[in-house]
Amino acid sequence: MANQLEDIALRLQGIIDAAIDGIITIDDRGNIESINHAAATQFGYTDNEVIGNNVKMLMPEPYHAEHDGYIHRYNTTKKPRIIGIGREVVGKTKEGKHFPFRLAVSEVILNDRVIFTGIIHDLSDIKKAEGELTALNEKLEAKVIQRTNDLEDAVNKLLLANKTLEDREEELNSALVKEKELNELKSRFVSMASHEFRTPLSTILSSAQLISRYTDESHNEKREKHINRIKSAVGNLTGILNDFLSLSKIEEGLITVENEEVEVDALCNLVMDEVKGLLKKNQVIDHQTDTKDLVINSDRRILKNVFFNLLSNAIKYSNEGDIIYCKVITSNKENIEINIIDQGIGIPEEDQKYMFERFFRANNVENIQGTGLGLNIVKRYVELLGGEISFTSKLSQGTTFKVIIPRK
Repeated sequence: MANQLEDIALRLQGIIDAAIDGIITIDDRGNIESINHAAATQFGYTDNEVIGNNVKMLMPEPYHAEHDGYIHRYNTTKKPRIIGIGREVVGKTKEGKHFPFRLAVSEVILNDRVIFTGIIHDLSDIKKAEGELTALNEKLEAKVIQRTNDLEDAVNKLLLANKTLEDREEELNSALVKEKELNELKSRFVSMASHEFRTPLSTILSSAQLISRYTDESHNEKREKHINRIKSAVGNLTGILNDFLSLSKIEEGLITVENEEVEVDALCNLVMDEVKGLLKKNQVIDHQTDTKDLVINSDRRILKNVFFNLLSNAIKYSNEGDIIYCKVITSNKENIEINIIDQGIGIPEEDQKYMFERFFRANNVENIQGTGLGLNIVKRYVELLGGEISFTSKLSQGTTFKVIIPRK
């Protein structure tokens, strides 16, 4: 029987010594009773250097100072913190180096006492691999961040290049639109000029030829008639050239505002006297105002051109016997309001949005002389004065132009 027990003990010891993991047994006071070859190698001690010593010699702080308390607490409360549970801890070798290991502690109850067995699984290689993996991940993350930044830079450069291309495309489209508008203006100008210049020139030529035939004094009345026709044609040509000259000066920025004190009613009466020669049979201008003796600070020359153009248009596009209203009122403390109202042919609704464009003429005035520049020039003049212009119109019922001019 004794031999059999000895044989079992030898076998058990052989198994323990052959185990890859370290195995240590301690008593209930923490003293080491046995240590296998693997554990001795892990900690760098021989069996004799550890057996009989407290197991805390294999522990770094703070475990070294706290270990006795762990055992005492368990012996008192029987509540396991490591025993029967297992946890990851740190060991200290004979040379003072620390290494991580997995510790599984079990309680063994013998006939007359209790011992504890600890199985130690070295985690050094695993931790090393984890560290390398962590470093690799950090390196990869850094590369990903760098690649992301590079990609972001590339995308930003691409977006910038695309934006530059879009801007250039927009500039090109704008240039093409302007070129198209210029071509359209040229076409309108050629069409207008060929008509507007030909008519008065033909009148001048024919009248001059007829005058040369009227040599007797009895032909004075006929000569006077053709002389007046020539004067009228020359006046029309002068008006056309003046429109072009005004437009050219505005386009080149040569028109400057020279403010001075302007008596509004006096200026309006002056313009009405000048346009009397344009009135058709039985046409009348009705001047209505609440601005008597009102003086504003504005450009007299520009304001006069606005009055003249709007009144002459009202006369031109109204019928014989019509009343044309020139109403000048104090809109408020800052502005005056000029309303030129006629009862003439009106403006077709589909043409109204184009009325301030250069060379545009409504489709119902093709047989009435004009350049299509007057309203464009008036609008620019009004804007130079810091004002606004608008209109309302109904076909065959007349048109009202409203101009708001600042007093200062």
